[in-house]
Amino acid sequence: MAMQQCRERSATATVACGRAARELGLRSREFELAVQLGHVRTVSAPGGRPRVTREEIERHRSGEGFPESLRNRLWAVGTAEAAQLMGVSPARFARLAKAGCFAPVRFYVNRYRAVVWHYLAADLVEFADANPELLTGRTPPGLRLELEGRDDQRARSWRARRLDQLTGRTAEPWEQAAAVAAVLSPDQLADAVPDPYERAYVSALRPDLAGIRSDSAAAREVIERVTLAVAVDEIGRHRERLALALDAARAVRPAPRPEGYAAAAPAREPGGGAREDSRPDLAAGRVLEPKPKSEREREPEREAGGRDARRGRAEAPAGLRAWLRRLRLRG
Repeated sequence: MAMQQCRERSATATVACGRAARELGLRSREFELAVQLGHVRTVSAPGGRPRVTREEIERHRSGEGFPESLRNRLWAVGTAEAAQLMGVSPARFARLAKAGCFAPVRFYVNRYRAVVWHYLAADLVEFADANPELLTGRTPPGLRLELEGRDDQRARSWRARRLDQLTGRTAEPWEQAAAVAAVLSPDQLADAVPDPYERAYVSALRPDLAGIRSDSAAAREVIERVTLAVAVDEIGRHRERLALALDAARAVRPAPRPEGYAAAAPAREPGGGAREDSRPDLAAGRVLEPKPKSEREREPEREAGGRDARRGRAEAPAGLRAWLRRLRLRG
């Protein structure tokens, strides 16, 4: 009995990600990629930091071919190495990559503020085996025109891949909605999620798609161009997906909001549509109006000249983000 309890405790024990990476023989970026791709599963710990169970580490360590088998699945290559791996020229590889024939797995911004893409070697080998006619000789004219006529699909295919990773890692409906919302600009998100408390909650849960930190405003602008959808059709698909995710989340539980607040109906134009400038704007400090109080509740406020009511309304915008921050930490 004691031995069984010891094994159970060992299986559920967790270690920090840095230690897990060392025990799995992975460098930091390899470990991050392993988590993104779902090869190494993490669990949430108090404080929000992910950890890795001993059981997960032992699952890999006892696997056939460890550690080479795990590292091979995480082998990511740049354009030059990818072209060499596929046996094609860098120009041909770039044309296939821009056409969206395979999705990048990660990127970084170099010192010239250019995006450098990396691809999984396993994806490239799979594509090469399935499409040998695209690797040698002249590309058929029709296909060549189709490939060259497409806009650069690398950022778009990376976003799609990243969203699939993030939504597949959580079953929590609001977190899934937040993952989809992460590729929408603030303006698009405001249109897609008009309720400011839902929008604030989704924004608080939004994951960091790229995981890249930079002190350079120019580099951050480049990263934003990669992470945010820009094409009308892509934005439309993500908004449809977000609407479905929000419906599923609302069916489970509503977005949290302070007690005493209810959604205020937006002002209407004479033609029946909502005025654009009447939408509640969390960033500008406008929040939902409080629910009407009963006569008994309003009597002390009238006697005090309404000072308490005015003070309560003035404090709500300033405290809203702090409230959301505390809510997220508790979750």
